Amino acid sequence: MTVTETRDTTFVDEWTAWHALRDATFAEPLGWLSLTALHWLVDTDSTFSDLPGAWRADADAVVVTARPADDLSIDGVAVDGSVTLTPVEGAPGLIVNQGPRRVEVIRRTGEVALRIHDPLAPALAQFSGIPTFDPNPQWRIDAVFTAFNEARTVTTGAVVERLEHHHDARGTISFEYDGETRTLIAFAGKDDGFHILFTDATSGVTTYPAARSLHVSPPVPGGAVVLDFNRASNLPCAFTDYATCPVAPAENRLPFAVEAGEKIPEVH
Repeated sequence: MTVTETRDTTFVDEWTAWHALRDATFAEPLGWLSLTALHWLVDTDSTFSDLPGAWRADADAVVVTARPADDLSIDGVAVDGSVTLTPVEGAPGLIVNQGPRRVEVIRRTGEVALRIHDPLAPALAQFSGIPTFDPNPQWRIDAVFTAFNEARTVTTGAVVERLEHHHDARGTISFEYDGETRTLIAFAGKDDGFHILFTDATSGVTTYPAARSLHVSPPVPGGAVVLDFNRASNLPCAFTDYATCPVAPAENRLPFAVEAGEKIPEVH
């Protein structure tokens, strides 16, 4: 086996492991595919046909009122009467359990919503994996990261029309494609790396229209990074109407087709 063949085999094996992990993540019994509802709260008690108890929210807190027979619990303690919760803007939701189901209490752009996770959700039962383009090493592209001189916040819209997302923008990533230089804004990501939200000419055709996400590892000295578009990932909103994901910033709309990474899921 030649060096090139070994390199290509390693690339495919690593991509296959990444793809298997993505499938496993979305197959989790209380993950994104388990969502069955997104209920927005107001400042007076509301009830919902698919959820026990009464719920209200204001600018400061959420109040849930229930009886022990409703089987709502927080941290293992049954809700008996009224309990106050204080979800944080943009943070992971606070959890109220109801039997095998989970109610996630979230605050987004000042509003509060309940997301219901059900391990018996139809979308979860129908899930058979995330469709993708075939892995292609040509879509691993060398690029250069250039940091901003000062911290910068970039605001984007969301798939829920009235919401906004505020991103910690760290700099730009530039690369050459088809003889032209392209530049993307990079947001703070995991493990000191970056997070890119982008669209391209496949968006709304074979890939999800609002955005795909790409993780970029931290740069080496001098700013060199690699954009591996084979790992362009769907956001949760590609799988469910009950997510509140951001859309890509205008600066990150590529005019060419990135035929790599994940395609539109079949379960949306």
